[in-house]
Amino acid sequence: MQFRAMIIANQEVSPGYFRMRMTAPQELAGSKPGQFIMVRVRDAIDPLLRRPFGIFDVGTMPSEYPGCAPATYLEMLYKVVGKGTEALSTYHHGDHVDILAPLGIGFDLGDPDEEKILVGGGIGIAPLYYLAKTLVERSRVRFFLGGRTRDDILCVTEFERLGVETYVSTDDGTLGDRGLVTGVMEQHIKEDGRKKTIYACGPMPMLKAVAEIAQRTGTSCQVSLEAYMACGMGACLGCVVKGKDHADESPDYRCVCKDGPVFAFDQLMWV
Repeated sequence: MQFRAMIIANQEVSPGYFRMRMTAPQELAGSKPGQFIMVRVRDAIDPLLRRPFGIFDVGTMPSEYPGCAPATYLEMLYKVVGKGTEALSTYHHGDHVDILAPLGIGFDLGDPDEEKILVGGGIGIAPLYYLAKTLVERSRVRFFLGGRTRDDILCVTEFERLGVETYVSTDDGTLGDRGLVTGVMEQHIKEDGRKKTIYACGPMPMLKAVAEIAQRTGTSCQVSLEAYMACGMGACLGCVVKGKDHADESPDYRCVCKDGPVFAFDQLMWV
C-alpha cells in the first residue's frame, strides 16, 4: 500500500546512524519480518528515486486522543551515506514522508523447537530486530552482532530487553570480542548438537562467510540481501543477483526486491 507517514521521532543512535519512528496504517501490523519499505524522501524531483529500508519494527502505541484506539507505528534504522539519507536525518516530529509498504518476501520462522541464530553486521541489523521480536515468543534466540568499531554496534540494549542472548564483536576490538562476527558465531553453533536455523543480514562478504559456515555445518540458513533499487517491485530489474543455477548459456537471475530480499542461502550463487 502507499501512504503518507508522519514522523514521530528521528533519533541519532550512534554517529551517522538514525532510528526513525512514523505513523502507519493498521494493516501494516500484518507485515512479516524481513519485508521492506520504499521511502520517497522529498516531494521534489531531487532525489528522484525512492530509497529501500528494512522494517526495523512495527507495533502499536496509545493514541494521543482519549478514547481512541491505539495507533500503529513503523520504525526503520538507517545510516547516512548519501543525499537521500542525509535529507532524512534532518527530519523532525511532524514532518511527512511517502511510503510504499510492505514489500518483498520475509523470513520463514521455521520450527519453533529449533534454536534461532541471528547474525548482523552494522546497519544489517535493521530487519533482525522485528524478526527477533517475533521469534522470542516461540524459540530460543541468540544474536551475533558485528561491526568495524564500537560506533557500528547498534541497539544492543533493545535486543537484550527482548530476552535475546546477545554477543558483540568488532574488527578493532573496541567493543566485545576482537575479530569477525562470523568467527564468533561459528564457535557458538558448534557447542551442541541441537538443530538450528541461521538468519543473517549485512554486507555481502559477511553473508558469503555465513553461507559457507551453514554449508560446512549442515545448518539451515536464510539471508537478507541489501541492494540498490529503483522500483522495489521487480519491474526495473535493477537489483538482480545470480541464482544457484546461473551460467552464461543459461542465466539464472533473482530480483532482490521481488524474489527476496530474503533467500535460502543455497538458492544463490556465492562465487
